[in-house]
Amino acid sequence: MLEPNGPLPPEIYWRRRVFAIGILVVALALVIWVVLAVARGGDSPGDSRTAGSSTVTAEPAEAAAKPSGESGAPKTSAAASSAAAGPCPDQSLAIKVTVEQPTYKTGEQPVFGIVITNISAVPCTRDMGSGLQQVSVHTLDGQRRLWSSTDCYPDGQPDVRTMSRGEQAAFTVTWSGTTSQPSCAGERVQVPPGAYSVVAQLGSVRSMAEPFNIA
Repeated sequence: MLEPNGPLPPEIYWRRRVFAIGILVVALALVIWVVLAVARGGDSPGDSRTAGSSTVTAEPAEAAAKPSGESGAPKTSAAASSAAAGPCPDQSLAIKVTVEQPTYKTGEQPVFGIVITNISAVPCTRDMGSGLQQVSVHTLDGQRRLWSSTDCYPDGQPDVRTMSRGEQAAFTVTWSGTTSQPSCAGERVQVPPGAYSVVAQLGSVRSMAEPFNIA
């Protein structure tokens, strides 16, 4: 039965048989490959679960980090500002004095404005109570001091201010127009008409003298 029979030469029949066998071998190989692939595919659910687990773990971590970062940032900033607001050294402050009007009549009470500015780069805290501020009136040439706000009222209520960079604190002082001495010693008398100057001071920080007149 292996011998080919027919009108064609025997080689033709042998070639046809070899070709048919080759097709069967290829088909069998494909079947075996499919079976093995299906068998190996049984491990893929485990791989998918592992990858899914990583993703699920990562997403809650990011979600938790966002609210924490958003709500926590202001608290950190506030804590940093509070920590930065140390005492204001004298060199971190500038002081300026102004006169409400350039000329007063005898018997009127001049009003002085004091502005203290934080000229440092960071927030700082300073007690600016009236007992620590000194406003004084001098002759125009500055040679003689006539009055000081702390002569008769050396004590004052504390007034602690925390000022950020460039922030100012403003105060007003009213002068009776009479002289004074340290510890409020001696008689207080009305100053005569003339040209005077006023100076404000806090610690070692001293303002420029501001002139005014009493007519």
